[in-house]
Amino acid sequence: MAINILGKFLSNRDNNIRYVALNTLNKVVAMDTNAVQRHRNIILDCLRDGDISIRRRALELSYALINESNVRVLTRELLAFLEVADNEFKLGMTTQISLAAERFAPNKRWHIDTVLRAGNYVREEVLSSFIRLVCHTPELQAYTTSKLYTALKEDISQESLTLATVWLLGEFGESLIQGGLVDEETPKPIQDSDIIELQESILQSPYANALIRQFVLTSLAKLSSRPAVSEPQKQRIFNILNGFATSTELEIQQRAVEFASLFSLADIRSGVLEVMPPPEIKATVIGTVSEKRSVGSTRTDKDSLLDLMGDEVAPASAAPPAPSNTDLLADLFGGGGAAPTPAAPAPQKNSIQDILGLFDSTPTTTATPPPAPATNGGGLGGIFDSAPSASPAPVAPAPKPAAPAPPPAQAPAQNRPTFVAYDNNGLKIILVPQVLPSKPGMVQIQARFETTSGPLSGVTFQVAVPRTQQLQMLPMSSSDVNPGNVETQVLKILAPPGSQVKLRIRIAFTGPGGSIQDQIDFAGFPASMTNGVL
Repeated sequence: MAINILGKFLSNRDNNIRYVALNTLNKVVAMDTNAVQRHRNIILDCLRDGDISIRRRALELSYALINESNVRVLTRELLAFLEVADNEFKLGMTTQISLAAERFAPNKRWHIDTVLRAGNYVREEVLSSFIRLVCHTPELQAYTTSKLYTALKEDISQESLTLATVWLLGEFGESLIQGGLVDEETPKPIQDSDIIELQESILQSPYANALIRQFVLTSLAKLSSRPAVSEPQKQRIFNILNGFATSTELEIQQRAVEFASLFSLADIRSGVLEVMPPPEIKATVIGTVSEKRSVGSTRTDKDSLLDLMGDEVAPASAAPPAPSNTDLLADLFGGGGAAPTPAAPAPQKNSIQDILGLFDSTPTTTATPPPAPATNGGGLGGIFDSAPSASPAPVAPAPKPAAPAPPPAQAPAQNRPTFVAYDNNGLKIILVPQVLPSKPGMVQIQARFETTSGPLSGVTFQVAVPRTQQLQMLPMSSSDVNPGNVETQVLKILAPPGSQVKLRIRIAFTGPGGSIQDQIDFAGFPASMTNGVL
C-alpha cells in the first residue's frame, strides 16, 4: 500500500513531491520489486520531465526494474531516451544498457543489436566485452561485421564504433568478401578493395588518433593474409604499411615495419596473422563499473584487488598464469583486474590494450616488459560510477629496459601544472596530471622520479585511491634513478566528476644512506581536475 501511495505521488504536478516519491522508491525497490513494477509506465514518463533531478532519479529507478521479462521493453525505452539525453547521462546509460543486455538478453543477436544501438557512448570494457561476445558467436560474426561496416561507412567520427569495426574487419573481413553485406537478409556484394579503401580513408581522416591508426594497421596486416584478398590489394596493403615505416610515433612505426617485413616471411606470415581463438568470456567485465548496483553488479564491495595497507587479498585476486612466449595468442585478454603474483608476472593492460592484445600487439612502455602493477577491474572504464576499491599489490623492481620508449604524445609538460608529492631522503617525486575536458572523471598522471643526492636503486612506487575511484598503473621506466636522469611512471585514474583525487603513496628504494621505506598521503590536486579542468 505504501508503494502504491508513492506511485500516486508520481502523478502530482509538484516537482518536489515527485522527486521525493522517486527517491523513496529507489530505496524500497529491492524490498518489493513487483509492486514498483506496476508503476513502470509513469516512471518511464518521468524520463521526459523537464527537471534534470527527476530525470536522474527516474533513470536510476528504471535500471532497478530491468529483469528477464521486461528487458526488451525497458531497454527500448532507455535507448530512445539515450538519443535525446544530456551528455552527462550517456556514459552511465550505455554502461547500464550493456550490462542489462549481458545479463538478461533473450538471445545473442538481440544483445549485439542493443550494444550497436548504444553508439559511441560506450566504455572501453563494454567494447572489449562486445568483441568477446562476437568472437564466441560464429553464426553472427558476418552479420555483426556487416552492420558495423555499414555504420562506419556513414560515420567515421565515432571512436568506439571505429575501433570495434576495424578490429572485426581484421578478423572476419573475409566473410564480407565471400558473403557480401547483409541488408534485410539480402546479401550485397562487396569487394576487398572496398574494405581497404574504407580503412585507408580512416587513416587519412582528422578523427584518426594514434590508437585508431594502430588498430587500422593491424587490421590491414591481418587482411593481407586472407586468401579472399587479391594479390593487387595485398600489394596495396603493403604500400600503406610501408608508408608508416617512417612515422614519428614509435608504436605506429614499429607496427608498420614489423607488418611490412612479414610480407617477405611467407612461411610464418599466415600463422602470425591467422584468426585468433575466441578469448575467454568471464562472468562480466562491465559489472564492476556499473553506475548503480541496480542492474546487478556481480561484485561486492569486498571484491577489491588488494588493500595497500594490509595483507588481506580479495577472493577474486587470483592471478591468471603468464602466457608463454611461444603462444602469442594465448590469454590475450587480461581485463578482469586481478593483481598478478610474483610467480606469474604477466603484464596487465586496460580494456583497449586488451583489444590491441588480440592483434598480438607489444606493450609500448618498455622493450622488456616488467611485471605490471595491479590494475583495478574497471581499467579505464570511465569513457563509456561506484566501483570497488583499487589498490595495487606490491610491485617487484622493474628491470632496466634495453631501449625505453618515449611516452605517448601529449601536450607539453610546461603547459600543465606540476605537484611535488614527495621530496625526502634524496628522492623527489613530481606529479604531472593531464585531463580531457570531453571525458570528465578521467585523469592521467605522470609521476617523475629524480634523485637529489646520489644514485637510487630498486625504487618501487605503490599507490592506492579511495574506494569510489579506480586506478591503473603502467610499469615504471626504470627502477634505478641516477643523477641527471628522470624516470617516469604513468597512473590512470577514474573518479566521479567533481570528486577530489587522493593518493596514498608507499615508496621503497635503496640510496647512499641505506634502504628507505616511506608512506605519504597526497591530496594536493584541485577538485576541478575530475571535471576536466586544471
